[in-house]
Amino acid sequence: MGSNISHELISKTITNITVTDQIEFSSFFKLLNSIKEGESEKISLLDKQINEFKNGTNSKSFLEELGSIYLAIGVTELYIFTNQKDLKSIGLIDKEGWEKLSEKNQQELPVFLANKMIEYIKEKKKVKELSKKWNIREGEIRKHITKMARYITEGIIDAIE
Repeated sequence: MGSNISHELISKTITNITVTDQIEFSSFFKLLNSIKEGESEKISLLDKQINEFKNGTNSKSFLEELGSIYLAIGVTELYIFTNQKDLKSIGLIDKEGWEKLSEKNQQELPVFLANKMIEYIKEKKKVKELSKKWNIREGEIRKHITKMARYITEGIIDAIE
């Protein structure tokens, strides 16, 4: 895949501008990693979390909701990119396999995932929705769209490597 992302990203946090709320998804990344390592009994928990994340339920801020939406999209699009839903098998894909998948999908996984996340936000007009829900200016939300997509993409890739 050509990525040399450190495992520190799993525990990395994104901080709101006011520094009062920290957004942290390490437990989700650890869940992905544990399933990749063979703990298949946790798949139903992953599916449940993805469904919750899609709806933005349980989010405490617009950043957490944005990240949650991106996690749901990222994992779903990972399955589409690899044409499989088995994280253990995905974790076993070698460099040549990733190159073939990149060719087939006409872009590398990190770009593919981030683009899908950003496209979703635009297509579903989520900026306006988040702005109304959280009483935050749309411009403030837009500032975080690409940064959050990168952060979530890096975390997903780190968890499956």
